[in-house]
Amino acid sequence: MLALVGFLIIIVMMVLIFKSKALPAFCFAVLPIIGALVCGFGLSEITEFIGKGVGSTWQTAILFIFSVTYFGIMNDAGLFDKLVDGLVHKAGKNVTLILVFTSIIAMIGHIDGAAATTYLITIPTMLPIYKKMHIRPTVLLLLCGAATGIMNLVPWGGPTVRAATTANVDATELWIRMIPMQVFGLVALIGIAAFLGVVETKRLAKLGLTVEESVEEETAGKDSDTSLKRPNLLWFNLLFTLILIVALVRKWLPTYAVFMVGTIIALAVNYPDPQLQQKRIQAHAPSSIMLTVTLLCAGIFLGIMTQTGMVLEMSTVLINALPESLQRYLHYIVGALGAPLGMVLGPDPYYYGIMPIIGQIVEPFGVTLETVGRAMLIGENVGLSVSPVVPPTFLAIGLAGVELKDHIKFSFLPLWALSIAMMVFAILLGII
Repeated sequence: MLALVGFLIIIVMMVLIFKSKALPAFCFAVLPIIGALVCGFGLSEITEFIGKGVGSTWQTAILFIFSVTYFGIMNDAGLFDKLVDGLVHKAGKNVTLILVFTSIIAMIGHIDGAAATTYLITIPTMLPIYKKMHIRPTVLLLLCGAATGIMNLVPWGGPTVRAATTANVDATELWIRMIPMQVFGLVALIGIAAFLGVVETKRLAKLGLTVEESVEEETAGKDSDTSLKRPNLLWFNLLFTLILIVALVRKWLPTYAVFMVGTIIALAVNYPDPQLQQKRIQAHAPSSIMLTVTLLCAGIFLGIMTQTGMVLEMSTVLINALPESLQRYLHYIVGALGAPLGMVLGPDPYYYGIMPIIGQIVEPFGVTLETVGRAMLIGENVGLSVSPVVPPTFLAIGLAGVELKDHIKFSFLPLWALSIAMMVFAILLGII
C-alpha cells in the first residue's frame, strides 16, 4: 500500500508540474498529505512528519532569501560590471570559453563539498555574463550541477560520507579507488562545456545574432539610471564578498547566518538611507519569495515520504521486480539508475535505506558493500542537482531565475548520460 501510494504521488506530481497544471509548491504540500491519510496515518503523525521534513529545509530557505538579496544588492552597486565586461572582452566571440570557464569555477567552488557554496560562488558570478551574451541560464545550471556531482565524490562530500558510514569503511579509502573515474568525469565535463558552446553559438546564429551583436544589444538596452551604482565602494564590496565566501568554505558561521549578516552590512554600507534600504529589499523580494515557498513545501514532501516509509517500500518493490538472473548485477543496475532514483528519493533513503538491501542481495556473488557504495555513488551524485527533494536545487534555480521543470527538462538526460559514461569507465577499470 505504501509503495503504491508513493508511486501514485510521484506520477501525479510529475504530470502536474510538467504540464503546468499546478505549482510545485502545491504538489509538494498537498499530495503527500493526501497520500499519508490514505495510508491510514493520523493528523498528529503527519504533523510530526512535516516538522521533521521542514526542519531539514528551513536553513536553506533562509540562505536563499538572504543570498538572493545580497547578490542583488551587489549587482545594484555595480560589483560585477567590470568582471562581466572584462570576461566578455577577453572571450570575444568565443561562447565556448565562457562555458569552459564556468565549469572550472564550479569545480574549484566545490572543493569544500558543499553544493550551496558552489552555487553561491558560480551562479551570481557568471549569470550576468550569460545574460549579456544571451546564453541560456539552463546551460549554466547544467554545468554547475555536473561539476558539483563529480566533485562531490570527495571524502568530505555528504553522499560519500553516507556511503562510507553504511559500508563501515573509511570515506577516504572509498574515494581513492574512484579518483581515476572522477578525473574522467571532469575531463568529460570540459568536453560537454565545449559541445554546448558550439550549440549555443549555432542557436544565436539561428536567431540572427552573432555574439558581438547580442553583447551590443544588451549594452544598448541597459538602464541608464546609475543612481544605485557605488563605484567608490567597489573594492570594499569585492573584499567583503570574498570574506563571505571564505566564511562559507571555512564554516565560521552557519551558511544562512553568513548571508543574513552579510546582507545587512552590505545594505548599511552601500545605502545608508533606511528608506532606500527598504526599497532595495522590496525590489529583490519577488525573486526569492516563490522559491522559498516551494522549498519549504518540499520539506513537507520529504518529511512525509521518508517518515511514512513510502520511499523504502517503493525501492523494495523495484528491487524485487528484477529477475533472479540479474541479481548478481544489481549494484550496476542501481548505479546506472542512480540519477532518477536519487532525484526521487534523496540521499538519505538512497544510502541508508536501499544500499544495505542491495548489499545483502549481491553478497552471495562475492560483491562487497564497499563496491556497492562506489557503484551507487556514481549515478546518484551526478544527477542530484536536478532533484526536487534536495534543498540546494532550489537555491540554484532561484539564483539563476529558472523554473524547476525547465531545469529538469534541460539537465536531467545529459547528467544521466554522464553518470552512465562514468559507470562504464569504472567497470572497465575494475573500480566497481
